[in-house]
Amino acid sequence: MKNQYFGDVHDFRKYGLLRHLSRSGFGRIAVAWMLTPDDGGTDGGLREYLQNEGRFAAFDPELFRSLKELVRRGPSSVELFERAGLLPSSSYYSEVVPDAAEQRREWMRGLLRHVEGADLVFVDPDNGIEIPTTPIGRKRSSKFVAWQELDALWKSGSSLLIYQHFRREKRRTFAARRAAELRERIGAELIEAFRTPQVLFLLAAQARHANAFAAARTLSSRAWKGHVDVMGLSAAQDE
Repeated sequence: MKNQYFGDVHDFRKYGLLRHLSRSGFGRIAVAWMLTPDDGGTDGGLREYLQNEGRFAAFDPELFRSLKELVRRGPSSVELFERAGLLPSSSYYSEVVPDAAEQRREWMRGLLRHVEGADLVFVDPDNGIEIPTTPIGRKRSSKFVAWQELDALWKSGSSLLIYQHFRREKRRTFAARRAAELRERIGAELIEAFRTPQVLFLLAAQARHANAFAAARTLSSRAWKGHVDVMGLSAAQDE
């Protein structure tokens, strides 16, 4: 996550999904922004949706109006969202993620202290779950959440929501593969995927959150369609 992109269309959908999960009964949510330094670019025109209220506001009118005002107010920073109170019963871990291995371990120790007692931890890396070429300690590893970090968060007792960019393969195939990896690597059984036009969100729920998980999977209203859609991986697993 980079502050320079705050309030873009990806954020709009991401925050909307978090608000839906909060209403579904996940209780206290801890957000791990996984901030990395801005790269000097612009938002890439991805805030233009804020000028198209007719298309986007029905998704979450309160969120749309608030983000429009926050972006206007600036400067671009996730701190604006934190202060706006748009996600009840939430806390935020905003430490910048380092590349260096020892500093990364210290960052993770701080995150584990922060999320203690959280029902759901949202992990928001630049790119998603680690790939073989970028283990912790390597340059640009800060753009990824490591499997060992996800395992530690899971063992802390929290359910997980993970931000993941799509890759160059069929999207359902990719989502199913990531879900299978979550089952194998951290032992999660209740797994669902939510897709947006560019991004995948993987939800791994603890058994104690089975009711909230079921409620979260009802994301099917007309207002959400085309913005955030349930992929139905858990339903396929049940069959």
